[in-house]
Amino acid sequence: MEKKIKYLLIAILIVAAFLRIGWLSQGDTLNDEVFYAFRAVGLVDFDEAQVQTTPLEWFDPNIPSWTKLSFHDAPPLVFWIQHFSMKIFGESNFGFRISSALFGIASVYLVYLIGLMLFSKRAGLLAAAVSAVTISSVYISRVGMLESYLIFFMLLAVYFFIRSLKEDKYLIWTGAAIGLGLLAKYNMFIMVPAFFTYLAFYKRGYFLNKKLWLGALLALVIFSPVIIYNIQLYRTVGHFDFQISSIVGQNPPEWQNMPGKQIGTLWERVFNLIPRAIASFSWIFLALFALSKISILISVVKNFKEIFKKYALLFFIIFWLFILLIFFIGTFYRFLIMFSPFMALAIAAVLDSVGDKVPKKIGYAFLAVFLAFEMFYSINNQILYYPIGPTPWVANDIRNENYNLGYNQLGDYFNNELKGKVPALSFDMKYKFLNDLRDKALADGENKGSELYPALIVFSDNLQRGARLWALDRLHIYHAWPIISTETYKQYLKESGADFYNKAGFKNFYFITKAGAVPDAELSDLMKGKTETIYNLGGEQAFLIYKFQ
Repeated sequence: MEKKIKYLLIAILIVAAFLRIGWLSQGDTLNDEVFYAFRAVGLVDFDEAQVQTTPLEWFDPNIPSWTKLSFHDAPPLVFWIQHFSMKIFGESNFGFRISSALFGIASVYLVYLIGLMLFSKRAGLLAAAVSAVTISSVYISRVGMLESYLIFFMLLAVYFFIRSLKEDKYLIWTGAAIGLGLLAKYNMFIMVPAFFTYLAFYKRGYFLNKKLWLGALLALVIFSPVIIYNIQLYRTVGHFDFQISSIVGQNPPEWQNMPGKQIGTLWERVFNLIPRAIASFSWIFLALFALSKISILISVVKNFKEIFKKYALLFFIIFWLFILLIFFIGTFYRFLIMFSPFMALAIAAVLDSVGDKVPKKIGYAFLAVFLAFEMFYSINNQILYYPIGPTPWVANDIRNENYNLGYNQLGDYFNNELKGKVPALSFDMKYKFLNDLRDKALADGENKGSELYPALIVFSDNLQRGARLWALDRLHIYHAWPIISTETYKQYLKESGADFYNKAGFKNFYFITKAGAVPDAELSDLMKGKTETIYNLGGEQAFLIYKFQ
């Protein structure tokens, strides 16, 4: 029996790995993942956001050393992990996403361990199988956002917490997991009231246990880089970082426009909960979770003391996550996905409890159909170029978060075009720290003996900002290539004359515009020479590139 469980678990993890790592580079960098990956390349807190400037811009050229301890809008751990991941796997979609995928696979294993400890071996396997294939878990593991790391550390903390209920030494390990989770994303703090609520019900003596407070101290020590960063930030400019200043109601003059903080009224958040849930999970997964909740509630009513204790930890975690969602952060897709492993555990627990009450053939058939559908749903929405079928029955709105619009192909074009070359000419940057990056890129290129290439790349202003940041601006900031918008191009002509670029020494010109866009008459001098067409994965024209000398 033990060998069978081992083989089943290995099979589940192989499926989880396939769904998370297979064709991982596919899907354009359209959402917040690009704002993390872009800065992770050089561990530089700058992403050209005019409405959300950073301490590096405020203090340049005399940037204090404490600014390296964190980032203005998120803790540093994910940036550090992605930075070293790209050092190993390259500066690419795969390079910054692979760590998310690996954390996602590890999360599936942790779900198994938690299900095993809370319920049974069968429940652990069921929960792991559901987590391995369901769209929410697969999606968040295939993009470079913070939540894949956060979910891993949440599950790790739950694992250690459950073990601590029998061996109190694991309270210290629970603190370590919470500290690391906070270093990945502040939302990790919600595990503290969840655990404390459980202790208040069932382990009140632990509040006098020194290991609990040693664990809390260890969490603070691990989180200390962010604490020091915020203390220094407050001392210097009078407010905390982007996230904390929003929580405590500060309105820094630097961040009058705070993207991502417009979460709507309380009523709007409640009203949006179900539509957003439908767009974050498969309909069958939601239906099973709803039935599981009803089943658990009925069981609790019949035998409150025993059944409530069985599900108490799961209930407290889901309850506090709901409080976090509704009252603090809003019902965005990636926030709802934090519920996914705990929903899978609830489903698995109920399936396990009724497993012996239905004929085995019926039970196995139902499970096979459910898991097969979830796997198909994930493949259809994350691995196929474009999903087939109607939404939400077989397609899902979450696919829009990394849709194949052709920006990956645009990036590939310039990666190939500029391979083995170094800019012969480059613009001065606004900030000294950016000029230092430019000088380093030029020096590295010369040391490698790269070909000097006098190119100028101009892009139309209608490109999606996040995707452009990775495909083009990354080459500008970290590799010194002169890449400018059409507005900047026209401004230079206006200020310095029609022959400015020729006099400057540029010889190879590229002009990028969206296919089908109405051309600007003022840019007619750029629309000549050879025309290259960039196609998206569906074979549709995505961009036109005018290339001339």
